[in-house]
Amino acid sequence: MQQIYPQVNHSYAYELNKDFHFAAAHYIPSEEAGQCRRVHGHTYFANVTIAGDTLDSTGFLINFATIKQLIHDRFDHRVLNEDASFDDENPELFPTTEVAARTIADIIQAHLDTLPHRPVCVQVFLRETPTSYVVYRPKAGRRHG
Repeated sequence: MQQIYPQVNHSYAYELNKDFHFAAAHYIPSEEAGQCRRVHGHTYFANVTIAGDTLDSTGFLINFATIKQLIHDRFDHRVLNEDASFDDENPELFPTTEVAARTIADIIQAHLDTLPHRPVCVQVFLRETPTSYVVYRPKAGRRHG
């Protein structure tokens, strides 16, 4: 997959981008969601952007495989509504593409926070369909999860 994504303005020396996809089902538990109230599935295409000034002892910001494992292994061939990150009772935690993008950023940042060189997740691009996608950029110093 070759894609050009929206650019993130930052002052870090390094920027890493990882593309991957996962297949997942979901539903939006709201009358206002129309047909999306029904269980349906997507092949989500994601791009995660991580930035930092310092590399780890292997010369990475983070190993590409780690990013994929954190998200793909958790969400691939699952019903997103069943994951603890989402909540059918709280509209801020319904598994919309917006919330899923934010959740991916939070999961990755929680892992990055354990690394001594402290890279940051600066953007998640999440495509739900060929014509619909979300870009999520965490605000500096603010995490949802």
